[in-house]
Amino acid sequence: MRKKIFAANWKMNLGPTAAAGFIREFRERWTPNDAEVVFFPSALAFAAVRDAAGDPCPFKLGVQNVYTVDSGAFTGENSAPMAKDAGAHYVLVGHSERRHVFGETDAECAAKCAIVERSGLTPLLCVGETLEERNSGHARDVVTRQLREGLSRLDQPERAASVLAYEPVWCIGSGKHATPRDASEIHGVLRTVLRSLVGDRADSVRILYGGSASPDNAAELLAAEDVDGLLVGGASLKVDSWLSICAS
Repeated sequence: MRKKIFAANWKMNLGPTAAAGFIREFRERWTPNDAEVVFFPSALAFAAVRDAAGDPCPFKLGVQNVYTVDSGAFTGENSAPMAKDAGAHYVLVGHSERRHVFGETDAECAAKCAIVERSGLTPLLCVGETLEERNSGHARDVVTRQLREGLSRLDQPERAASVLAYEPVWCIGSGKHATPRDASEIHGVLRTVLRSLVGDRADSVRILYGGSASPDNAAELLAAEDVDGLLVGGASLKVDSWLSICAS
């Protein structure tokens, strides 16, 4: 059995004060279960979240982005070694907003996955198709290309390819979501591609669904074949809705 993951991507929301308050309330009200809970706060709120979580931290922390080198004159960027030093376990790579708002390429995603792996962190590689790509029948080709290229520079893909997220771009922020059947179909494609890359190790890789998940559809999505958890944006910004999702 693959351990479920509930991952909260706060994007550019919840500054340090609000983020710390969220974590304190969440800890007081949360009943831990067999699932793994991960928070991806903004870079400026990361330390506040870590400190509010306490020691030992009952959940995992991640950062939303890193640059492709360890250090240097890159004003405004953060590195994977810095993220590890701050207490991160995961790094989001290739989120739909990084690809489609900031123009991040498959090659950049590959470089980021590689440096995340070398720094001892786990890349959470996001893949997904746009509405145009889906309507033209290219969804499978798009996610296959993104997955293969994203993992292409890893030194040890069998170790690092531990978490993926399928983000149908046409769902993000639209209030729409793929049906459980849609999610299972693409997750199955990703699992097949992984088997071609890492063999039986593919069966232990967790694949999250990340398209407008909410308390209303979380249980239905999680019951779908090959859906190992949820990567949640807007619905993770309120304690009540996030608690409901984590209890799904």
